[in-house]
Amino acid sequence: MQLVVARIGRAHGIKGEVTVEVRTDEPELRLGPGAVLATEPASTGPLTIETGRVHSGRLLLRFEGVRDRTAAEALRNTLLISEVDPEELPEDPEEFYDHQLMDLDVVLADGTEIGRITEITHLPSQDLFIVERPDGTEVMIPFVEEIVSEIDLEEQRAVITPPPGLIDESEAVVASSRDDEAAADGAEDGKDD
Repeated sequence: MQLVVARIGRAHGIKGEVTVEVRTDEPELRLGPGAVLATEPASTGPLTIETGRVHSGRLLLRFEGVRDRTAAEALRNTLLISEVDPEELPEDPEEFYDHQLMDLDVVLADGTEIGRITEITHLPSQDLFIVERPDGTEVMIPFVEEIVSEIDLEEQRAVITPPPGLIDESEAVVASSRDDEAAADGAEDGKDD
């Protein structure tokens, strides 16, 4: 099975290094020197990692045969793909590969069906489940512990406890500083002087 483990960003310096947007929880395993990665588009690869280092919080990689900024810049936006045994699981039991989460049923704690995970989007701050609802609409669920309370791979479901308004917009609570100010003014008007 193939997993996207990174996306190549801009060139760094003049010696062929590139920044990468890491899309794996195991970069030391998937993006170490000597790793051979397939690419999307396929015409740019396969690529073999020659060196890797962290600079200012970003992972920098250099690939065999890429020696200058021009060659590095030509790789920009290329996806790096690692071959993974489908039976392999992450070391941390609280982590999951995308393929394990795809097509899970999403339900509330009381069993109410919300939909099915059709896509996982990796953002810098968090991951999002794109969930297709039975009526064909989509809802985005942040994959954070406060909302996704359980992943049950045996039952093929994700249990969520969403805040008001995440699933049903009519339940949204709108906080307004104007309402807060009005309440505060009303409280002050009622005080005895």
